[in-house]
Amino acid sequence: MARNTSGSLLVVDDDRYIQAAMADYLRSLGHRTETASTCGEAIERMEEFPFEVVVCDVNLPDKDGFSLLQWARENSPDTAIILLTGFGTIESAVEAIRMGAFDYLTKPVIDEELRFSIERAIGQRSIIEENKKLKAQLTQRYGLSSIVGKDYKMLRMFELIESVADTRTTVLILGESGTGKTITARSVHQLSNRRDKPFVEVACGALPETLLESELFGHVSGAFTGASHDKIGKFLQADGGTLFLDEIATASPALQVKLLRVLQDREFEPVGSNVTHKVDVRLVLATNENLEECVKKGTFREDLYYRINVITLTQPPLRDRIGDIPLLSDHYLQMFNEQTGRKLTGIDEMAMQAMQHYHWPGNVRELVNVIERAVVLSRDTKITPADLPEKLF
Repeated sequence: MARNTSGSLLVVDDDRYIQAAMADYLRSLGHRTETASTCGEAIERMEEFPFEVVVCDVNLPDKDGFSLLQWARENSPDTAIILLTGFGTIESAVEAIRMGAFDYLTKPVIDEELRFSIERAIGQRSIIEENKKLKAQLTQRYGLSSIVGKDYKMLRMFELIESVADTRTTVLILGESGTGKTITARSVHQLSNRRDKPFVEVACGALPETLLESELFGHVSGAFTGASHDKIGKFLQADGGTLFLDEIATASPALQVKLLRVLQDREFEPVGSNVTHKVDVRLVLATNENLEECVKKGTFREDLYYRINVITLTQPPLRDRIGDIPLLSDHYLQMFNEQTGRKLTGIDEMAMQAMQHYHWPGNVRELVNVIERAVVLSRDTKITPADLPEKLF
């Protein structure tokens, strides 16, 4: 059987026999393992080396294990602390977890129980480290610090974004609601040579037809009832940069004609005006509709469809990349920690299992809402099943 050589551990126990037995067992599993007999000695070791897991007896000669736990939370928050006690109670276990302990085991500890607890602790830390590494890699290679994912579908999309970003080619982003199409559009802009120019976003489905035309192309005073002054449209606002049109399938036939002209000739007239404006705008469009079906039904122009369907980025639904849920969850947990001032250290195993078995009809947007809610409601140092909505179970 392959040996696990991924963990650096510290065993803290004043009973030399128990200390040696645990250390020998953990070394036999392939872990680099050091020992300490007091809280003070353990702190000295932890200041010298960033251990992944510390297994600590609650009863120590100088201070108790809870003191070490508190010190670790403040000075070494990435280290998982597993507390051991010879007389465990439910109350003390709850208090340990509340204070941030990864686990709380009762002596005599069964080897398999200890091994399983350590494996889970190292696994959780690896998710956090992998997320940091992945973000650094995406930023270094693609400039994509805002997109999280290691699923092959996402990696393929990253490569395509990198390939097309520095061109003037129109990009069409396909995907269900909540999959992150806006973030992808921003990434295309950020990687392009237009990054220092405006990125302008318009949600086409949020405006009625008459207002949408004015929003995009602008209008002159008196063009329609209520038009008391000239207005510059989004195309001119985005000149030199990128214009992102979300929910493009909702555009009216008349608006589709004007969009086709801008794409072909890079010019337009504001509503109520005969003055032609030339623009240099890179268009990125998105939809959660099947545009081919819209063409067949006659609700979307075929010539416009072929004009925008040059480079297509397909945003996979969250249910098709379940393996990314731990990475995404950690990313948004850290984000909401910063926003709320909380210091949650992670998501416990049962909560993560529930999240990975849920079908996520609202995709990443729904996951973000669930994590934000859990961070706000949690009374522990980790997100637990009690912090998650009932629909996940």
